[in-house]
Amino acid sequence: MRLHRMRVTAFGPFARSQEVDFDALSAAGLFLLHGPTGAGKTSVLDAVCFALYGAVPGARQSPGTPLRSDHAAPDVFTEVLLELTVGGRRLEITRRPQQERPKKKGIGFTTEKAQTWLREYDPADRVWQALSRSHQEIGEELGRLIGMSREQFCQVVLLPQGEFAKFLRSDAEARGRLLGRLFDTRRFAAVEDRLAELRKTAERQVKDGDDQLLAIAQRMAQAAGDSADARAWPLPDARPGDPGLASAVLQWAAVARGGAHERLDIASAAVTAAESRQAAARRVAEEARQLAALQERYAEAARRAEELAARQPEQDALRARLDTARKAELVSPALEWWEQAQRAHRTATAERDRSRARLHPELADAGADQLAALERRMRQDLGALESARRAERRSAEIDEERSRLDRQARADEDVLTDTAAWLAGWEAARLGHQKRIDAAHEAATRAEQLAGQLEPARRRLAAARERDALQVRLAEADRTHTATREAANAAHEHWLALREERLRGIAAELAARLRAGEPCAVCGSADHPAPARPGTGQIDRGTEDAAQQAYRDADRARAEAEAALSLVREELAGARAEAGAAGVAELADAAGELHRAHGAARGAAAGLHEARLALASAEGEYERRLTVQRTAQQNMAARTASREALDREQAALERELSEVRAGAASVAEQAGLLEHRTAILAEAVEAVRAVEDSAERLKEADGRLSEAAFRAGFDTPAAASAALIDERGQRDIQHRLDDWQHQRATVTARLAEPETAAAGLAEPARTEQAEAESAAAERTLRDAASALSAARARCAELHELSGRATEETRRIGPLREEYERVARLAGLTAGTSADNERKMRLESYVLAARLEQVAAAATARLQRMSGGRYTLVHSDARGGRGRSGLGLHVVDAWTGRERDTATLSGGETFFASLALALGLADVVTDEAGGAGLDTLFIDEGFGSLDDQTLDEVLDVLDSLRERDRSVGIVSHVGDLRRRIPAQLEVVKDRAGSSVRLRGVAAGAPPRTP
Repeated sequence: MRLHRMRVTAFGPFARSQEVDFDALSAAGLFLLHGPTGAGKTSVLDAVCFALYGAVPGARQSPGTPLRSDHAAPDVFTEVLLELTVGGRRLEITRRPQQERPKKKGIGFTTEKAQTWLREYDPADRVWQALSRSHQEIGEELGRLIGMSREQFCQVVLLPQGEFAKFLRSDAEARGRLLGRLFDTRRFAAVEDRLAELRKTAERQVKDGDDQLLAIAQRMAQAAGDSADARAWPLPDARPGDPGLASAVLQWAAVARGGAHERLDIASAAVTAAESRQAAARRVAEEARQLAALQERYAEAARRAEELAARQPEQDALRARLDTARKAELVSPALEWWEQAQRAHRTATAERDRSRARLHPELADAGADQLAALERRMRQDLGALESARRAERRSAEIDEERSRLDRQARADEDVLTDTAAWLAGWEAARLGHQKRIDAAHEAATRAEQLAGQLEPARRRLAAARERDALQVRLAEADRTHTATREAANAAHEHWLALREERLRGIAAELAARLRAGEPCAVCGSADHPAPARPGTGQIDRGTEDAAQQAYRDADRARAEAEAALSLVREELAGARAEAGAAGVAELADAAGELHRAHGAARGAAAGLHEARLALASAEGEYERRLTVQRTAQQNMAARTASREALDREQAALERELSEVRAGAASVAEQAGLLEHRTAILAEAVEAVRAVEDSAERLKEADGRLSEAAFRAGFDTPAAASAALIDERGQRDIQHRLDDWQHQRATVTARLAEPETAAAGLAEPARTEQAEAESAAAERTLRDAASALSAARARCAELHELSGRATEETRRIGPLREEYERVARLAGLTAGTSADNERKMRLESYVLAARLEQVAAAATARLQRMSGGRYTLVHSDARGGRGRSGLGLHVVDAWTGRERDTATLSGGETFFASLALALGLADVVTDEAGGAGLDTLFIDEGFGSLDDQTLDEVLDVLDSLRERDRSVGIVSHVGDLRRRIPAQLEVVKDRAGSSVRLRGVAAGAPPRTP
């Protein structure tokens, strides 16, 4: 990797753009970067790191530390541009950090996001080609090409001597941290962490399995209970993770199962004995219960026999009553007929009395014939009232007709009143319609005038909008014309330069056409003793013609752009002439106002036809109202004559009806009264005749009843009626007699049973004693059965838990083996295992190998710097309680002894750390993929060297040019300014720092990538 050029703007102490030509500095191989304290020497290195990685080294990248220069103007962006060659490709990187910039509109600042550009130089076309603007893509591409992280780059390319001096004096832990960052041994540390994690996981799984096994053992102890076996062989006292835990638990489980089986056999024998005793006691109790039941049966039968004998008279009375009721059933039909006749006679008598109560008192004792004659006379009177009814209906019709005439009269009066009111306002309404027509005429005239003004206003508005658009196009056309003109001028200058260059080498071009023996086209000689040779970059005719054609194309484009600019200017002038100086908003407002006024006038004019139709409709309504008025007046005159005729007809009818009504309000009322009286008489006739008929039937039924009672053996019909019992009552008496007979037969049969009779003569049964003995035997059996069930459950649970313990032991066996294997590996990689004699971690082991390579690479330069006296060697010896592997010693050839690097003097420490830094740069470069590092920077430490040692160190640094490297030394030492002519000076000023090149030719030709 080689740096070519860098430009920093508003970065760190640099307020303005400062450019560093690394090609000019690298041409000398060794150059000096110097300046006063705080001028910005380190900022130059920070800018290189920021351009490559987007961040600055170390603590200078801490949050809150700005990269922007406090001296820079607000509108100047902080930016770093770095041109370098890496991986055979020439790249240009431009980075801008996130920063505040002034707002384009308004006041205040806004945040500008970080930006990155990456370009690559194409040597064939001699142009820069853009590659990407993505932070991620650019970072990945540069990381792949450089092959180092930011930390590695800062240690390898920007060599901080102070840190390597600390590295020489630090302990193994500090060295391990630095080497770990450089060589990225995180994967080996990750292996250590992964093994430790696997060991913890396996240990946790084994302990979880042992916890589960101990939990099963505790459950087995609970299942085994408090027995002599459990007390003699207690549960193993072991903790999770103990090696012999599983075997001890399995042995204890076998002993617990044996004891449980013994107790099961004892419980089984006890249950068999209890079952025999319980069966014998149950038989005795059953026999006592049977004897007690027979004795109770005998006593109950004797008691029931006595009760049935006491009820004998009652049964005889029921049987006699049932026989009398069956005789009375023969009289029942005659009795029912008499009762029906009796009820009918009472009903007819009550109806007759009710009807007579409605008659006139004089007719209270009248017979049926007298009442019937009176009814016939009233019906004749009703027939005579029919003609009077017709006259009364006609009189009602006349009343209705007069009412209709009155309603029509009132309607005509309303029509006349409404018509008179309407006709009174007719003249004003007609004038209003005429005014609407006149206003519509005026609006139509105004709409025509506004239409003539609206179109010019619209043309001016369109011209104003076109004028504003043409102004934008004019600016664009002007920029295009300027660009094409500059391009044409550049093409013209390029063509003239090529032509001049060709003319300077025209001799070589003509010499190329010479042929032996042919005359020269210039001098005519056929001898060509020293023809001119083409120089480097000779321009031929084709190149000049191509440049000329490019100029012609550019000039044609310029002419076209100039013509387009003139056309836009002409169109803009026309638009300005049409639109004037008024703005688009002002013209739009004026056109809008005209448009609204024109629309309003057109709307008003559109009402002309409607106003004319309204006037015509009002005139038609006026004629109709006059016609209606005349018709109503004529109807009122005709209606007066009709009412007089109706009055005469109704008076005649009223005289006729007054004679017929006989004091009633109307004929209908008189007819209704007669009809009511006729109905009462008819009802009374029917009631009197019904009483006479029912009396005859009652007399006949009474005779038949007396005859039937005598034949059935009863003295009177009342006695027969009293003896009657309905069918349900008879069934009830018969059921009671049958039940008593059945009970007496049952009791007699029960007393005759041999077993019952024998039990009645035997001693009383002792059931309570037998039941108590049977219950005691039952309890003994239940206790024994419970003990047996518990013993069986205990055995089953112990068998099940023993199986689970065996299965758990079988399951955690492989886990225990895996834990032991992983624990050995984790202890070995962590340096805690007894097998790791040097207590060296895996990461330390890898770093020790890298440190050994670094020491070997550093020794080659250290021996030259120290005149062959010192050699750096790696030591893996342990230091105190620390771990071994990262020790670093120096071998002194003058004494032949090996000692710690902390014993070196200040100057010796400097060149030892310098050698270590250079050696580390070589090893890290090889580790990162072998990418060449053509530019290095060394920071401070040269002030501690004497002149001879300083010369030897500078010789070593100068020898780096043999590998085509350039080395920049960052130092305050004044003697180095005399020894190193190529210098980059950083000058401090109030307005910001600046850089100057000294001892080199500015703009030196770049090296070939």
